[in-house]
Amino acid sequence: MPATIVETNKTPFKKIDIDPVTLDIIENALRNARIEMDATLVRTAMSPGIREQGDAFPLIADHSGKMIVGQFGSFIGGFLQQFDGTLEDGDMIFLSDPYSCEGAISHSNDWLILLPIFKDGRLIAYTAMFGHMSDIGGKVVGSMPINAHSIFEEGVRIPPVKIWKKGEYNDDLMKLVMHQTRKPDWCQADLNALIASCRVAARRVVEMAERFGDDVYVSATQELLARNHRAMKQLISMAIGEERVSFEDYICDDGMGAGPYKIKCTMWREGEKVVLDFAGTDPQSQASINFYLNENMFKMFFGIYMIMVFDPQILFNDGFYDLIDVRIPQGSLLKPKFPAALSGRTHALGRIFDILGGLLGQKTPEFLNAAGFSSSPHLFYSGNDAKGDWFQLFQIGFGGIPGRPMGDGPDGHSLWPGFTNVPNEFLERYFPLMIERYETEPDSGGAGLHRGGNGIHMTYRFLADGTISIHDDRWFVPPWGVNGGLPGKRARKLLEKADGTTHIVGNKVEEVQVEKGDQLHFITWGGGGWGDPLQRDPALVGKEISQGLVTAKGAREYGVVANDNGVVDAAATEALRTQMLGSRGDLKLFDYGPSIDELRKNCEAETGLPAPIQPVWTTLEAAE
Repeated sequence: MPATIVETNKTPFKKIDIDPVTLDIIENALRNARIEMDATLVRTAMSPGIREQGDAFPLIADHSGKMIVGQFGSFIGGFLQQFDGTLEDGDMIFLSDPYSCEGAISHSNDWLILLPIFKDGRLIAYTAMFGHMSDIGGKVVGSMPINAHSIFEEGVRIPPVKIWKKGEYNDDLMKLVMHQTRKPDWCQADLNALIASCRVAARRVVEMAERFGDDVYVSATQELLARNHRAMKQLISMAIGEERVSFEDYICDDGMGAGPYKIKCTMWREGEKVVLDFAGTDPQSQASINFYLNENMFKMFFGIYMIMVFDPQILFNDGFYDLIDVRIPQGSLLKPKFPAALSGRTHALGRIFDILGGLLGQKTPEFLNAAGFSSSPHLFYSGNDAKGDWFQLFQIGFGGIPGRPMGDGPDGHSLWPGFTNVPNEFLERYFPLMIERYETEPDSGGAGLHRGGNGIHMTYRFLADGTISIHDDRWFVPPWGVNGGLPGKRARKLLEKADGTTHIVGNKVEEVQVEKGDQLHFITWGGGGWGDPLQRDPALVGKEISQGLVTAKGAREYGVVANDNGVVDAAATEALRTQMLGSRGDLKLFDYGPSIDELRKNCEAETGLPAPIQPVWTTLEAAE
């Protein structure tokens, strides 16, 4: 049964014509309220993942649950249809189970707070915030086991419950939940930060309604949704054709030796609607790389991509959702059946953005992005320090952002634009380690007229015995280049032992023992290149050699001859480019690098790791 909204005042809101100035004030006030949510969060949370990196996602929705401002799109409509209970003034919902909210949060580490906002007896809005908890119990430190076969192995799983009921805090519930985590101090502080952020947004919404009137406020939110609908309708008609286009990419492996896993999407327009069909995506994995993709979340991904490419001034909100039809096969990697494990879903989540780029650019190659969003590298390090105290680090790393129509991809940047790195000084202050190196990895970005962003080379020296786990991707299937651009380089991880020996480490490994003095070289992938590398200004390539972004050897991929100081030999460069032009053939729209078969054949020689084997499906046939 759907949720029952308990209101003491059921007077319908009146539709008011909103003048542009009032609409602009309310729109910017809502944007500022969302920013204030983030500010409250980082000043209240304790874990590095939220406090330093900002791994949390806010939204403010209208009275029906449609997001007006935020990042991920609203899950509230689907939640209200499934929640068999009441919502009334003074209630606050707490949950972490992806299967209970149609994948709005995609693994159990994400704790979500939902606050219905009442004013004078009427439900006027909703606000919500979810953030990644560094540990929620389970079989491994960090609660994201690579080899999990079900969600029951991934820590505490919280169904929708009322953490506040009619204004009364459920203290017993919190004692039960915090008893499951290895870091109850972090989790309690981070949860309080989520709650405080939602309270701030609720106050701002009520203040706006008091200033302008309830009917004006609600009418303004509906106009913001309608404005977005009009803009997206026009963008879709301009950029999406009726002819079907398809694109596919691969997650390298599942951490248990199987891979790669294909994600495929086909796109076309039917009238004013765009259809995005994931038929042909591989079945769900036996391991934890499954991604329960919420349809509204993907609609927002699609909308953000369209808006950022074609018209960045448009406000992100849920107003355009009826213009998009998302079809995801049940039992596939993107719609796994309960109780499939979900904790490693980040790789598929990141790969969705690469696939969107490949889809949307085929009709208009001038707007095409290369690959490189790809994943969100994770490092876990835990143990007991010299005092015997327990320590536990969860850190998100950065890769190379793809080359783009408007310029080079940023070096060493997050999949999520709002994320920041954990400062090295913070890491060295609170954890037994030293950061020996933090720099971009030269030549890792694919060559092109616009270079792909370089990955990061980060070297950790461990000052205490412990264990590490690594979650990363793009080590087997490289990020592709476009419009003649070359693929980016693949990720790799090296463990340099205190005795001087060096070992290649997999990119999805669990509980690797490290000793005091060991060093981990954590090297991420680079973004694919955009455009013809031979058209890149040789002087710019020379400058990047001097900056350490490109090597003299790597410059030859641009047809540039230079010394190690970046001094370009103009005559040799002209001769090399003439030679390369005569032998290379036509430029490729997509340059994927070697085929999957070639990658398998050469994998161990090139990476030092065995090639993944063909996955064994949990179902007898591929999802249809």
